Amino acid sequence: MDDTDDTFMSTPLPQLILSNINKLFKLPVHPFNLSAGGGLSYAEWQYEKGEATIAFYLDYASAAAIFEGKSVLDVGCGAAGKSLYYAALGAKRVVGIDVVERYREEAVGLAERKGLSDKFEFALADASATGFKDGEFDAVILNDAVEHVADPGATLRECLRVLAPGGKVYLNFPPYYHPYGAHLSDAIAVPWVHAFFSEKTMIAVYKRLVAGMPDAAERISLRISEKPGGGEYLSYINRMTIRRFKKILRDLPARCVYYREAPLRGFLRLPAALPGFKEFFVKMTVAILEPLE
Repeated sequence: MDDTDDTFMSTPLPQLILSNINKLFKLPVHPFNLSAGGGLSYAEWQYEKGEATIAFYLDYASAAAIFEGKSVLDVGCGAAGKSLYYAALGAKRVVGIDVVERYREEAVGLAERKGLSDKFEFALADASATGFKDGEFDAVILNDAVEHVADPGATLRECLRVLAPGGKVYLNFPPYYHPYGAHLSDAIAVPWVHAFFSEKTMIAVYKRLVAGMPDAAERISLRISEKPGGGEYLSYINRMTIRRFKKILRDLPARCVYYREAPLRGFLRLPAALPGFKEFFVKMTVAILEPLE
């Protein structure tokens, strides 16, 4: 028996099942894989997808109304390609904040190439305690961010605090039971994998799948952390469901002036509207908030 046979025999059955099922699915397009394959960088991919990050808000307000001449805070900006897209729409100032320091160089580099350095700033900051002044921004954007922060309620209260009079918070997020809500789709292509397999199994398979990649350590450290009492968990997500989000909204000093639950596909509108089922069939939860006076 060779080493491969030993590995096979020692691998728990759920991990073997997931590994083999995963081979049946094609990975969705993911910026980490594009960059690793010599394609667009993460920042460039974000910039190209910038329009998609605001598409759900345009039924409420035009892009010009949201950005032109405005001071904008982009929470969870990543490599800030989308922040720079907002600057290109006419914002006078855009600050992108994230907790991942290594994104700074890529963000600043793209800003220089796009000629937007005078309008853009990357800041390393906790979204729940940014350090910015009260009323410093006309708009706060949380695109695909609420499901990642450690304390969503505190983060949203902070976003409301830094809004200038008349400002609004624009946010959208895929609910946890979205087909790729586990945020492992750079390596695990199985839709709804987190509904069928344990966290322990997903972590083990994910680590094995990315092990040979040049950026394996970065991918793993971004998504997986050690529990205080031992063991690992998916620290990249907070398991934000639609139900949980609505509860958080009720406790905020804000009014929701626009709300939408967009289905995965048009033909899935019915299940996406049903309690319980919607958690699995909603593609994006969208809300626009303004502070209570």
